[in-house]
Amino acid sequence: MVVELLSVDDHTSSEVKMAATRLVAEVLINRVPSSACTLFPKILLPSSCSAYHHIHLKHNRCVLHQTYQVQSRSVHFSVPSLQNKLETGHDAEIEILGKQYPRDDFTTVTPKILSRVGVSLQNQNHHPICLIKERIRDFFYTAFLNRRGNPLFSIYDHLSPIVTTAQNFDSVLVPQDHITRKKGDNYYINRDMMLRAHTSAHQHDLVQCGLDCFLVAGDVYRRDEIDSSHYPVFHQMEGVRLYTKHELFEKCKGGSHLELFEANSARTDLKQETHTLEAVKLVEHDLKDTLIRCTQHLFGKDIETQWVETTFPFTHPSWELEIKFHGEWLETLGCGIMEQQLLQSAGAGDKIGYAFGLGLDRLAMLLFDIPDIRLFWSTDERFISQFQVEDPTSVKFKPFSSYPPVYQDIAFWLPTDYESNNFYDFVRTMAGDLVENVQLIDDFTHPKTNRKSHCYRITYRSMDKVLTLEEINEIQDRIREQVEGELSVQVR
Repeated sequence: MVVELLSVDDHTSSEVKMAATRLVAEVLINRVPSSACTLFPKILLPSSCSAYHHIHLKHNRCVLHQTYQVQSRSVHFSVPSLQNKLETGHDAEIEILGKQYPRDDFTTVTPKILSRVGVSLQNQNHHPICLIKERIRDFFYTAFLNRRGNPLFSIYDHLSPIVTTAQNFDSVLVPQDHITRKKGDNYYINRDMMLRAHTSAHQHDLVQCGLDCFLVAGDVYRRDEIDSSHYPVFHQMEGVRLYTKHELFEKCKGGSHLELFEANSARTDLKQETHTLEAVKLVEHDLKDTLIRCTQHLFGKDIETQWVETTFPFTHPSWELEIKFHGEWLETLGCGIMEQQLLQSAGAGDKIGYAFGLGLDRLAMLLFDIPDIRLFWSTDERFISQFQVEDPTSVKFKPFSSYPPVYQDIAFWLPTDYESNNFYDFVRTMAGDLVENVQLIDDFTHPKTNRKSHCYRITYRSMDKVLTLEEINEIQDRIREQVEGELSVQVR
């Protein structure tokens, strides 16, 4: 089935032509069964120009000439949505998990990314992401019990990944000019809504609900480079514990005379301005002891660990925990004393607490010897079956394919507002998980014009078959043909 423009006037831009063609291809071919195509051989569409542009549909080499207004029980269009689609190449709204969201100039979500929303690998039985989540959950369930013998921590692993920008950033005190807010680094639905970039987006709401010991696990979304350890959808686990004065000091000799807070104090490297040093040191001890024991629960008692001081917008002081794995020091989690301003705004200003966050994908790759992060999204039985055993703690992944890579290069001149993550997203959308790696191999600036050029090497490798040069050339040709219009670059 081929879709083409039958006729246009002289004032029709190439963008409108392309948008109109994509519109018919997407809406008619993908959504209407081929048996119904005879009902809509020729569609009348409004564009940004005053003229109407006739779209002609060829089907089985038969050119049909009847004209229909698009008012039928099979296909329904509204003029505003068509107008937006013709001008931008996109629908006016995005549907995610059954709900409609308006697009705007901040929208960065792609169909590829949206196809991952709702998959929830952290809740799929026997999946390695779920197995790591359960091992961490079980540690907290058994290590921390209340007076009745029930787990002190509760877990929330079904929270929607669709959050407001205020939840994702403002609620955890991320400054307005902070680099993590960049459009090029996040999947924005629009200026007000986004796919969460971290599970910390739920901290404020859960504390506001009255919870003081909880875990959150879920999928998070960040625009990133393409290689074997980076994927735009990954999984985090978040932990928070709050203490009242009595809970923190009850086991201390003379604890009744100690305080959580002090006035007229200054912020230092050791503590926030509102906290007493005694309170911070006790919380820090509990935090580090908890996370060391959790790490030993996962990697064994003999694992070497070290603490590294760092900074986060929502904790102070803050640390990263590194483990020595196969002779190298690797960062496994971040943590710290929660900013009192965050607790104050959530209605828990009379408490002090800690928070930590870790990457489930990274831990699963280390513990199960999984070499490529794309494997987590595989539906191949040869992958899943390796973890469907009685005791998965001893499982080491056995590769079931070693198909050769195919390399393709692409070079182009950059516009002034170029973002590399836009190109990575574009490649993922065009080639899906056939792309193993995208590497910048040349960064050139013309000595006379100062124009910048990038050359990327794209590595294609399938998990389950040998890729032919012919099929990769077809994908690469589509990338070359469409990247100029999508990213305003000039292919060299």
